[in-house]
Amino acid sequence: MSVSEQYEAYPYPERDPADEAKRLITGSPSHPLEIDHFLFAGLRDWSRPLRALVAGGGTGDALIQMAQVLTSARKPYEITYLDMSEAARAVAEARAEARGLTGIRFETGSLLDARQYGQFDYIDCCGVLHHLVEPQAGFNALAGALADGGGIGLMVYAPYGRSGVYPLQAAFGALLHGSPKDRLRRAKAIYARLPDGHPFKCNPHLHDHEQSDAGFYDLLLHSQDQPFDVTRLDAALRTAGLQWVGSPQAHLYDPLPLVGEAGLLHGFDQVGRMALAEQLRGTIRTHVVYAAKSAKGRMARPVPTAIPHLKGVTGAKLAMVAAQKGVVPVTLGGEKAEIPVPGIVARALAGVDGRRSLEEIAAGIRLDWLGFSAAWTGFSDAMTAHGLMYYSRLSR
Repeated sequence: MSVSEQYEAYPYPERDPADEAKRLITGSPSHPLEIDHFLFAGLRDWSRPLRALVAGGGTGDALIQMAQVLTSARKPYEITYLDMSEAARAVAEARAEARGLTGIRFETGSLLDARQYGQFDYIDCCGVLHHLVEPQAGFNALAGALADGGGIGLMVYAPYGRSGVYPLQAAFGALLHGSPKDRLRRAKAIYARLPDGHPFKCNPHLHDHEQSDAGFYDLLLHSQDQPFDVTRLDAALRTAGLQWVGSPQAHLYDPLPLVGEAGLLHGFDQVGRMALAEQLRGTIRTHVVYAAKSAKGRMARPVPTAIPHLKGVTGAKLAMVAAQKGVVPVTLGGEKAEIPVPGIVARALAGVDGRRSLEEIAAGIRLDWLGFSAAWTGFSDAMTAHGLMYYSRLSR
């Protein structure tokens, strides 16, 4: 069965438009705060409409997130949704209608033809490129649809954290034919008989198959799935004329905490260091990356005019935790870490509200910029590397 037929039968991810009244699904890539932080140095002028393309938009997670966040912030946008699946498009359209979102153009087609739909400030491509017969053609097509100064947020599958997936895909592909419903029924029966020691069943990082039929089908019955390690992903970006700007998962690509000795890393370039981290960690299931034609000056830095935003917690709450513990406790993907918080920073955190600049926050605790920045920068770098802080003028 072809990829297009699969997504007509099992649109992915499985979503119910009625749930839009209960919650907004957010994530990476493509939250506007992330887009600003990684691609526009945290300084984008949001009074200008964001021209965005959601390439391979599926049932609409990235589309709905972008449109709703920008609508709530009262910022203008023009978003084009593009997908080959009529069934997936119908779900995305129903979700947008349920929220009363406007400024969206829905198109049915291939991302390989992205350029014919316009030139875009931002392109989202989440979970699609690894399903193409020729992924490089997809990278090239998206790069060709970027406006000057634009950038891309993408997610592709990674090999090591998906251990056990590919032998099962190959076996099911050889064994099972017929209708999608019949393939799914037989695959589930075979899966139930697999030994508990199978690498897939021992992998604690894979859950899609447990959440829905669409999740099981996409994970284990997909007819086209090519994972990218760091080296292959970087090469694909460069071939398309793009550069890796950054990732909200940046802490995963630092090998030093795992290696323990800085001297052992001598001679490795940045991509080599990231590849080592991926191999040593062994748990990365996906790469979430922002890219642009030039990475220089794209990612935000903690300069005086930068406006920090915290993810998942208010500044006042985090200030209380930091004052009590001296650290920010972090649990991501089952891994725990602690980010040290200097006393000056703990005092300043209560002023982080998404509207005040670092210079204003420093003034609020009666510190000059030089004294404040020395303490803040290290904390900021650690928080942004864990995807917990971004800089943006979205709420200004």
